[in-house]
Amino acid sequence: MGGSRIDPVHFRRTLGRFATGVTVVTVRTGEEVHGMTANAFLSVSLEPPLVLVSVDRKARTHGRLLEAGRYGVSVLSEEQREVSERFAGRGGEGAEVAFVERAGVPLLAGALAHVVARVVEAHPAGDHTLFLGEVEHLDYREGRPLLYYAGRYHRIGGELG
Repeated sequence: MGGSRIDPVHFRRTLGRFATGVTVVTVRTGEEVHGMTANAFLSVSLEPPLVLVSVDRKARTHGRLLEAGRYGVSVLSEEQREVSERFAGRGGEGAEVAFVERAGVPLLAGALAHVVARVVEAHPAGDHTLFLGEVEHLDYREGRPLLYYAGRYHRIGGELG
């Protein structure tokens, strides 16, 4: 890939017009639980069941995910904005964080959906790594998702204050 003349700020603002859900990716290394907020998460295949998460190589979770070889994804509900901010490193220190464990991987209690995946491929992609995972466990509950659009949190029906 050659050099690019695309302005990174303009790139981020343009792609921010794609509304996404908000997830927290979690890993366990030893006795420690690590997590990061991510909206770059997607389903890849039904057979076999595959998902993908994109992680900045500078993120602390990146090395821990390589070490662990498995990760959890918690799809956040609209009530979990502070949890998202906490795992994004933007405050949220007052957010209560409770974990549940499924298939040996920590997941956020109260999330709308949980996915546990085993890393089957890791592909360098620019300043990120794409972690392709085969799903080992999943479950969901009904509720309203936390959304992210144009650099702000939203809920179905409007912006969150």
